[in-house]
Amino acid sequence: MPPGLALVHDAQVQAYIWGNAKWRGNCSGYIYRHLFQLLTPQRFCDPMVGSGTSVDVAREMGIEAVGLDLHSGFNVLSQPIRLHLPAHWNGQADLCFSHPPYHTMVTYSGAQWGNEAHPDDLSRCSNLDEFYEKLALALLNQRDSVKVGGIYGTLLGDLRQKGAYHALASDIQAYLPRSERRAILIKAQHNTQSGTRTYSKLRFGRIEHEYILLYERQPGQVYAVLAETVQTQQETRTRSWKAIIGAAILGLGETFTTAQAYQAVMNAAPERIQQSEHWQAKVRQTLQQLPGLTNPERGVWARAA
Repeated sequence: MPPGLALVHDAQVQAYIWGNAKWRGNCSGYIYRHLFQLLTPQRFCDPMVGSGTSVDVAREMGIEAVGLDLHSGFNVLSQPIRLHLPAHWNGQADLCFSHPPYHTMVTYSGAQWGNEAHPDDLSRCSNLDEFYEKLALALLNQRDSVKVGGIYGTLLGDLRQKGAYHALASDIQAYLPRSERRAILIKAQHNTQSGTRTYSKLRFGRIEHEYILLYERQPGQVYAVLAETVQTQQETRTRSWKAIIGAAILGLGETFTTAQAYQAVMNAAPERIQQSEHWQAKVRQTLQQLPGLTNPERGVWARAA
């Protein structure tokens, strides 16, 4: 097997002793137990905790754990994770790992929880570009929440819809810093709903795997990370202003000025702004559109409580 790849198996017999068995899209607790044994974190955060499986396993193993989720009021796209960690952690976890929706495979807000769709629910994205931009922002938020040398990452599967194959786990890596990538673990997938169905045409077989992507935070602010990812995206021409600006302002405070936002974007993507004569107007426009930001006075921005 190539370096950097490992095969992780779910327990064949699913005993849901962690989390809620009725929560669709649950990951087996045995996977988290394997990760915790491998990475040995003392402080763990899951910003998309779902039914709580990861946190249940962590606490059983004596690991300090925090679980956050959109369904309980935390928005990973607009609220810095580090500000929602226990005070004695000083805004730094050892491991921040998520198991996000696989685009529209399972719908959460308005179906699994709540009575209506939430605009920042990753399972409600209108297209794949929106999904990748939002997931990239969530993962950079995870990076911001771990110490230097800490690990951030995600469990993600691929998606087949209407005859098209979407390699979600592969595609999202173009939005993340290659220099911080440390491992890709391949997880065998069991007990899926699609596995119980019979398809008249299944030429290329079922999707029976998921990927665990692991990154190690290196010294340096998000600006340097974005400069690297923007260069990658310039090569593939898929990076958007919203993703750049949203991630750049993660490093700013609870309140910040438009001038500070300009500087953050200049540090993050100097090549990109050289290509746009009106980039400052684009920054202002995007700040108006980003979720969780208010504009209490001219030139000043504040994160919603």
